Amino acid sequence: MSRSVLPEDRVHPAVRDALANSNKDILDEVQKAVDSNDVVVVGMGQNPFPRKAKKALTDAGVPFTYLEYGNYLGQWRRRNAIKMWTGWPTFPQIFVKRTFIGGFTDLSKLIASGELKTLLEKK
Repeated sequence: MSRSVLPEDRVHPAVRDALANSNKDILDEVQKAVDSNDVVVVGMGQNPFPRKAKKALTDAGVPFTYLEYGNYLGQWRRRNAIKMWTGWPTFPQIFVKRTFIGGFTDLSKLIASGELKTLLEKK
């Protein structure tokens, strides 16, 4: 898989540091959670789909870590950094065993097929 990302040599040197460090704290926090937990759900307030994902995991008996960043009225710039990092346009953003698996619909499919359980059993 390859994603379109502006190559560094096409970014002016004067703005490279600003680009590299933009919202770095939020990305570091998400990466730390993903590296430290089997399942991480990154969401936002007022959005029903992170709630649905949390309920689906709870109903499946799967422990998870939840990170919430703002809501429709706030912190959209910070959430945008996460979207740019994963390339995924919506929330929730769900990680299983350090791998991004998509959003609520994708999680639901993994639960229904039994693949989530298989992923969690892998070392």
